[in-house]
Amino acid sequence: MRTPPRVLVVDDNPENVEIFRARLVSQGYEIRTARDGEEALATARETLPDLILLDIMMPKVDGIEVCRQLRADPAFPFTPIIMVTARSDPKDIVAGLAAGGDEYLTKPVDQASLVARVKSMLRIKHLHDTVQEQAAELSRWNRELEERVKEQVTQLERLGRLKRFFSPQLAELIVAGGAEDPLQSHRRNITVVFLDLRDFTAFAETAEPEEVMGILREYHAEMGRLILAHEGTLERFTGDGMMIFFNDPVLVPVIRPRVATRSPSAITSSSSTW
Repeated sequence: MRTPPRVLVVDDNPENVEIFRARLVSQGYEIRTARDGEEALATARETLPDLILLDIMMPKVDGIEVCRQLRADPAFPFTPIIMVTARSDPKDIVAGLAAGGDEYLTKPVDQASLVARVKSMLRIKHLHDTVQEQAAELSRWNRELEERVKEQVTQLERLGRLKRFFSPQLAELIVAGGAEDPLQSHRRNITVVFLDLRDFTAFAETAEPEEVMGILREYHAEMGRLILAHEGTLERFTGDGMMIFFNDPVLVPVIRPRVATRSPSAITSSSSTW
């Protein structure tokens, strides 16, 4: 809702329009006017008022039909409509409310009643707009949450595939974009470990295939556990042969051995005091 609220006054009597204008301007409202039903429809769709004061008896298109058309227009936002009638017949009031009117006033309009009803309807308009804004914001948050969940699921899937070939530390760095290209030329102090099973070739030539595969599965599982525990990177493996890099591409913190020290009193004593 605007500040100040915009009110559309629709009446075919210029004197009534001026009376409404004077009373509402004194309350700080912005006023737009229309002289008949056709002009009311065009002005309402063009200016999108926050509230409409709508006379029922008008030429061309009466107020009830104006109200009905505005309520049926999906492009027109919710706007409180106060029907204004010179008739006291309850049928006219019921017809106006049934067409989509929210309140009614009878002519001659009492100034206190006009101001009170306008304020009441504008409070409803403000609450409606607040709910709509909150719903739109919630919808936007839901879309962002769905996108984030989708991205995280994709990352988890990538991470799961990478962990089949790389250590968890390296796989997480690759997914997070924190790993340098390992194929680029660079220097680094590394430790290379070669592993194989003693006499495995002779064993494989005489043992049953199921036995050979069972030994390899057990061997790979145990070596894999040790490699991951020490943050190594399996460079390649063939059968029982493995080559593991330590400190590249994942840096391995250097653990310096603890050095025993002696106090001055210990230095002067015998070696048995160590």
